[in-house]
Amino acid sequence: MTMLDDRQTAVPWPTAYPRGYAVVDVETTGLARDDRIVSAAVYRLDALGNVEDHWYTLVNPERDPGPVWIHGLTSDVLEGAPLFPEVATQLSERLAGRVLVAHNAAFDWSMLAREYARAAVTAPVEQRLCTIALSKELRLPLPNHKLESLAAHFGVVQQRAHHALDDARVLAEAFRPSLHAAARDGVRLPLLECRPLTEWQDSPVVPRAGYRPSRAQGSWRPARRRPACPYPNPGRYRPDRPLMQGMRVAFSGDTSVDRELLEDRAVEAGLHVATSVSRLTSLLVTNDPDSATSKTVKAKSFGTPIVEESAFTHLLRDVAPARTVAVPPPSPSSE
Repeated sequence: MTMLDDRQTAVPWPTAYPRGYAVVDVETTGLARDDRIVSAAVYRLDALGNVEDHWYTLVNPERDPGPVWIHGLTSDVLEGAPLFPEVATQLSERLAGRVLVAHNAAFDWSMLAREYARAAVTAPVEQRLCTIALSKELRLPLPNHKLESLAAHFGVVQQRAHHALDDARVLAEAFRPSLHAAARDGVRLPLLECRPLTEWQDSPVVPRAGYRPSRAQGSWRPARRRPACPYPNPGRYRPDRPLMQGMRVAFSGDTSVDRELLEDRAVEAGLHVATSVSRLTSLLVTNDPDSATSKTVKAKSFGTPIVEESAFTHLLRDVAPARTVAVPPPSPSSE
């Protein structure tokens, strides 16, 4: 297979590149674990990035629609829309056998994976490609990593920002020249493995009494706080010994078990779940130790042990008790 570059000369197409892509955009009720998809769009592209067809649907989230000022979808509009299980088969037909492409693909994939898990269906996605990561690989001179900046760079005109179908169209039109530039320059595509969730549990529903979300992005989402770990950090994990209560564990990348369930099990076992990697981190859990995420890079630089999810869940079955219990400092006297 060959293509024509900007100088109209034949350039061999990399044989390692995927045979097809599904450019995806989803609009959601928010950014948290229990938020839901309210609309989804897919543009199917061939191996060269040419559009084959497109598809769009509204989705009834069975809850308040969240930031209506962003996606424009009110409860009245979504009331008669199909539920996700009712569109899962159509969506799967468009994703199967293709690389999922999205702008900030980790978010779109996580939302889809959770919806599929709720529906007790396996998502037919094996790899994803983030166009933010690709733009970095190509070293595009963008002022920021917003979709509108990528679109402007390639002369693609946005018509309805934050409408799933138009955002998917814009991304598809910007992805094709990005793909051709990568092929021309011999750039490795930043493909990541997608692990469908094999276990899911809904969080208890908390009524949003007097719900008045702020217009500031992300400011209205409730933060998830965990109690402080009562055990001191015993140091790093050693492969010849069990985990010990108080160890600091961090997670990176996709997990087969829903991330919050995995974190809950770690906390229940007496481990300290950390949101970042430092010299104090006892171990990092990731299914992709060769990825260049900030956590894996830091873990390798610090010499932090790295274990896969399956090994970690096995270790959770037999966590050694802490030698001592950390005593919290006395609270200041009110006198």
